[in-house]
Amino acid sequence: MASHSSTSPAIPAQDGAARRSERGPARRKERGRLGPSWFAAVMGTGIVAAAAATLPRTVPGLDTAATVVWAAAALLLIVLGARYLGQRMLRVHAGDPVLAQFFGAPPMALLTVGAGTLLLGRRLIGERAAADVDWVLWSAGTVLGLVTACAVPYLMVTRHRFTPDAAFGGWLLPVVPPLVSAATGALLVPRAPAGQARLALLLGCYAMLGLGLVAVLLVLAMVYSRLVHHDAPGGATVPTVWIGVGALDQAVTALGALATAAPSALPAPYARGTAVAALLGGIGIWGFAMLWLALATALTVREIRRGLPFAPTWWSFIFPLGACVTGTSALAARTGSQPLVWTAVVLYALLVLAWAVVTWHSLRHAVRR
Repeated sequence: MASHSSTSPAIPAQDGAARRSERGPARRKERGRLGPSWFAAVMGTGIVAAAAATLPRTVPGLDTAATVVWAAAALLLIVLGARYLGQRMLRVHAGDPVLAQFFGAPPMALLTVGAGTLLLGRRLIGERAAADVDWVLWSAGTVLGLVTACAVPYLMVTRHRFTPDAAFGGWLLPVVPPLVSAATGALLVPRAPAGQARLALLLGCYAMLGLGLVAVLLVLAMVYSRLVHHDAPGGATVPTVWIGVGALDQAVTALGALATAAPSALPAPYARGTAVAALLGGIGIWGFAMLWLALATALTVREIRRGLPFAPTWWSFIFPLGACVTGTSALAARTGSQPLVWTAVVLYALLVLAWAVVTWHSLRHAVRR
């Protein structure tokens, strides 16, 4: 994902020409340091591991390989987290109309690693320890994600200034974390104390699902309007179109996971209703996600033919593909549909290939920088 403001035609708030001129070099140097967008590498690596645990088909050794990838994501989260906090660049990045959008990446990194800990890490550290770690990471990621979902739109309204063609896929990032919280929180519902605590967690996850999905649809409308009314995106901005796919498929994943957890907290009539919503609502949203996937793929192929240079935005390919896998797997498990089963398997193979390519280019980029 982008680590500099040149990926969008957004215009920062006017501070005066003289001050901009004096502080320009310093600002460019500050923005060139580690940005929140790099946490997308944790998100992408983590979902490669977590998606393997949800596949309707598996192969020998996949769980072991996925556990290694999860451990790598956890280590990367620690390293990036310490490095980013040590920079003390939060206020500078909040003032940048592009970098501020990527504040959604750190909470999703926490949530993804937390879910992977529960799904895969328990084989290494034990069931109890894995659950405790997930509770901590899920709580921290959820609080941070809700703050981001409120604070970034507020900054966009009151502080940042944008040109008419400024909307891009990165605008989705601040509002997607509640969707990820809903999907990953469903894993913790059966582990919450029975009664009101468990019910509150389930209902809270459904509320975050609604919050995230409606906000995502609003932003997608703005991104689509920008695509059809202005020049097609190019360069480092193109991969961010894929974020829409990930946002929609996270909603499908959340519907399926919450329907699975609902019987432990809701009475029978309502629990059955969640299963119906997971199937009918999930397959409808999945269909829209496939439309957006086709559009994103076509725009990407178009840009590759022109020469798509590497940028941190390439990580925008990975998490959305992983969400496609988890959403499709959830529908396959609920319906038993063989076309959905094999679609999930093929998408996972593409996910691993894409992750390997982006990881290789990211390591080369990190060494050079």
